Amino acid sequence: MGRRLAGVCVLLLMSLPACGQGGRQPGAKLGAVGDVREGFTVGLLLPGEGPDRSLFTRALASLCPRCHVRYANASGDRARQARQVGRMLADGVRVLVLGAVDPEAAAPWVARAKLSGAKVIAYDRLANGPVDAYVATDPARVGREQALALLGAMKVAGPVLLVNGPAADPYASSVKRGLHAVLDGRVTVGWERDLTRPGDAGREVVAAVAALGGAAKVGGVCCASGAAAQAVAAEMAKAGMAGVPLIGYDGRPGARTAAVRTDVAAQAAAAARLVVEVAGGRTVYGTAVVANGTTVSIPAVLVPPAVVTKAGAPTASDRGTVRKQGAPPH
Repeated sequence: MGRRLAGVCVLLLMSLPACGQGGRQPGAKLGAVGDVREGFTVGLLLPGEGPDRSLFTRALASLCPRCHVRYANASGDRARQARQVGRMLADGVRVLVLGAVDPEAAAPWVARAKLSGAKVIAYDRLANGPVDAYVATDPARVGREQALALLGAMKVAGPVLLVNGPAADPYASSVKRGLHAVLDGRVTVGWERDLTRPGDAGREVVAAVAALGGAAKVGGVCCASGAAAQAVAAEMAKAGMAGVPLIGYDGRPGARTAAVRTDVAAQAAAAARLVVEVAGGRTVYGTAVVANGTTVSIPAVLVPPAVVTKAGAPTASDRGTVRKQGAPPH
């Protein structure tokens, strides 16, 4: 009798799906949340408008024709983005591409997504929390390219001025390290600030140029963001300092000498590839491994930046789409 009961129990156990596999298609990998053969919905949550949406949608369609992109624009509003994440999770979206308005504040949303069984890819900015992967323009290379552009534009061997991003921003810190890796030992940094508000850069730079002996004695200015470069260019023009070389980030140079920019097409294509990989439960490999303060060993795809000169002649690496002027910078 006991042997017959044991045999029945074994048969019942064999007929039950393995723990955590209920609802998965035959042959699907453990941890998969979507199948490219059937298609699935991807949530694309961005901090503002730009070319990313159309480029990402096109790239994903080439890899997963049946996939659908659900888009949300936070317009720079952190609370609004939190609500957008919540709605997508409630509607069953299980792959999120998150361009966080505030990377630090995103940790609870990412944790909530993971508890819901969703995959999260940090896009353009490294959000805190247990993200599955990260894609962005390589910040260290951004800094190096800005430094090289500045050195190439300098007309006098005078001191240079550096306007960096917020000290608490990991991306801005990496850009700053890239700048110094090239500039240190080659030029004198006469003035440097880590600014939270890019709009403050203009007045501060003009005052610093004057304190260093005027435009004729300054080698150049480098700004970590497009907004800061715009503010500096406007104030320098008013002060008659338009001849000082000015290097910015993202967008077209305009009044600047050159701009290092994001190759949005390459970045969006990398994000689409990561979506397919994480949705299918595959092991994700990137070009680097990063940490965000809450999670270590995050696979990252870091896309090379490009340089556009004032004359409009791009560098050899300039092959993608320029991020829309005024779109949220890194």
